[in-house]
Amino acid sequence: MTTQPREDSVWLITGCSTGFGREIALAALARGYRVAVTARNPEAVGDIVKRFPDRAVAVPLDVTDRAQIAAAVDITRDRLGIPDVLVNNAGYGYMAAVEEGEDHEVRRLFDTNYFGAVDLVKALLPGMREQGRGHIINISSMTGLVTNPPNVYYSCTKYALEALTEGLSKELEPFGIRVTAIEPGAFRTDWASRSMRETATPLSVYDETVGARRELIKATAEVLPGDPRRAADAVVMVSELEAPPLHLLLGRDVLSAFRSKLEGLTASINEWESVTKDVGFPGK
Repeated sequence: MTTQPREDSVWLITGCSTGFGREIALAALARGYRVAVTARNPEAVGDIVKRFPDRAVAVPLDVTDRAQIAAAVDITRDRLGIPDVLVNNAGYGYMAAVEEGEDHEVRRLFDTNYFGAVDLVKALLPGMREQGRGHIINISSMTGLVTNPPNVYYSCTKYALEALTEGLSKELEPFGIRVTAIEPGAFRTDWASRSMRETATPLSVYDETVGARRELIKATAEVLPGDPRRAADAVVMVSELEAPPLHLLLGRDVLSAFRSKLEGLTASINEWESVTKDVGFPGK
């Protein structure tokens, strides 16, 4: 496996105020790339621009606002050049049992975690096709591969992002544009603390199940094993591969959980194979 940096590469990264977005921006800049460092409040990334004034631009961006997306693309093109690497990182968590979920919160969650990514992709694809190259990196999650309470709704947004990634990879291959989903496990970001939202209408019947898991996640937010800086280095590494993976799992926990899921799926497929096959017209 060899990597090769592109000196003229321009990145646009969403959600850079904290966590993965901030670390990916710093790692890309340290590698020598030009980066549009976006945040809803650009003052939150001002320190990054001060460190890399010649190659970083702070750009205001709420990914649920299409006008801001268009403006962010224009600013990036004017100041840095046509973006050829998009990192869809902006997003947040929401903890609730399915029955507890508030409709407005779930729709807001999808608007940010999924539709925001779709709108960024659509805004940047013309420029990538124009250049004949590009890499779309979607920051998914372990929950985009394995679903557990109290993150069912959050998991749904990441499953949708996984489907987008897989389908895009096939659509864009003829244009020389690569697509990768990054699936982190438990990392020490503020996902489970400051950024987390949770149901405002908890039901007592879930206190000992979904509720207990919700409290466990909040209690362990500051001691999770994953290092966001090392995850950022992995993202930059993947961006430099001629043949990057469609999926990159990050963390021993996601590796173990997904392997276990695959084993269970395989066993179930084998157990029910005869029924699976026996649904056609006679002789078909």
